[in-house]
Amino acid sequence: MRLELRGITKRFGALVANDHIDLVVEPGEIHCLLGENGAGKSTLMNVLYGLYSADEGEIVLDGEVQDFAGPGDAMAAGIGMVHQHFMLVPVFTVAENVMLGHEETRGAGVLDLESARATVRDTAARFGFHVDPDQLVEDLPVGVQQRVEIIKALSRDARVLVFDEPTAVLTPQETDELMMIMRQLRDEGTAIVFITHKLREVREVADRITVVRHGKVVGEAEPTASDNELAALMVGRAVELTVHKEPARPRDNALEVSDLVVAQPDGQVVVDGVSFTVRGGEVLVVAGVQGNGQTELTEALLGLQEDVTGSVQLDGAELVGRSVRQVLDAGVGFVPEDRSTDGLVGEFTIAENLVLDRTDGPPFVRAGSLQLAARDDFAREKVQQYDVRTTGIDLPVGRLSGGNQQKVVLARELSRDLRLFVAAQPTRGVDVGSIEFIHQQVVATRDAGIPVVVVSTELDEAVALADRIMVMYRGKVVGIVPADTPRDVLGLMMAGIAPETSEGDAA
Repeated sequence: MRLELRGITKRFGALVANDHIDLVVEPGEIHCLLGENGAGKSTLMNVLYGLYSADEGEIVLDGEVQDFAGPGDAMAAGIGMVHQHFMLVPVFTVAENVMLGHEETRGAGVLDLESARATVRDTAARFGFHVDPDQLVEDLPVGVQQRVEIIKALSRDARVLVFDEPTAVLTPQETDELMMIMRQLRDEGTAIVFITHKLREVREVADRITVVRHGKVVGEAEPTASDNELAALMVGRAVELTVHKEPARPRDNALEVSDLVVAQPDGQVVVDGVSFTVRGGEVLVVAGVQGNGQTELTEALLGLQEDVTGSVQLDGAELVGRSVRQVLDAGVGFVPEDRSTDGLVGEFTIAENLVLDRTDGPPFVRAGSLQLAARDDFAREKVQQYDVRTTGIDLPVGRLSGGNQQKVVLARELSRDLRLFVAAQPTRGVDVGSIEFIHQQVVATRDAGIPVVVVSTELDEAVALADRIMVMYRGKVVGIVPADTPRDVLGLMMAGIAPETSEGDAA
């Protein structure tokens, strides 16, 4: 099936998410739609899948203009979509999820589950999957859940298949397997749209590349294009992607974590006996697939988790049991993984956000009064120092782009008297240009002799920033290894397989 999008335009109020986008995907082709977060890629595919209605433009399949009232129409026309956030019912079995929405019955309206099981088995065998039709989805690893999504799409005779940021929750090995599946589908004649912002994956699997920026198609590229060329198309200017740093010069241990355990209110242990050290002047990156305890670990370091046992010592002082305020006052800077919820107040101005947790005394508060001149002078200085693109410090921070919002968080956290810097997913949802700047700030903090802990699910970022990498799996430390550890070894660690050699404190 040949897919053609003609002049697709989609508006949300004053925001033009898609601006007259043209796209052609041929049968037997992997067409990569490349762009930064917020560029309009997923919106375009949601229009194609019938989740949104276009304000202007046409969807054409094999020369016929389509009019989709919803996803059911799109699926009936031969379009399948594997969403970034899986559209599966956790308490249903694999077979039940596959048949959901187009249930077959036999006899007096009884669901024909055996037919669904056969579909799962046949499709799994075709691709060499190992999927049990009767297993509950909630009990499956993330990579297998994604295969269920693929089986679900193919069971509905999808001839155009959309993969929306499919590798976000996969290990490197699972990513490689997905690439093999995509190539097999392509070779069978399926037209594939692959949405991503990861340049390495684009060059590895794409037959053609279309780059989207601010809702518009800004160019096409060949898979032979370099990372720098693709990044320049995405951002609109030359970008330095390499993280430049000198060899680490570690000082004495500054952060020592011993037998840390974090439990949820229901009793589930999400951080299970974690121990590690970070010395001044080095970056320890905590790697792993999202959801393996990394979030709860960083929150425990900051005093944001309630049920915590074990020890967290910073320069010999115990932090477990202290309030968040006391932890911050001990010299800990923190970039949370969700800046909009935990890092900023969107309705507050840039100036107000820059002093959010610093209004308990001089220089911004004296005798109970906020010193506006001191605050505004500080804000103007930080806006310039951190290259925050804004019309002024009185602009509500929620109106800034994701990258500029993150710069505000960094400016606030790095401007305190730091003894430890913790950054959780510091470049998530951030444009390529801002990623360059954030990486520079992390390295500069490390070079100033401060211990740095970075949590990242992006393996390329982990390798680039780290002096050492600690991999977590199901709340435990699988191992702590040098940054130059091969990707395949790191990928196995992310699946819970310990390396042959690792630091003793990873036990």
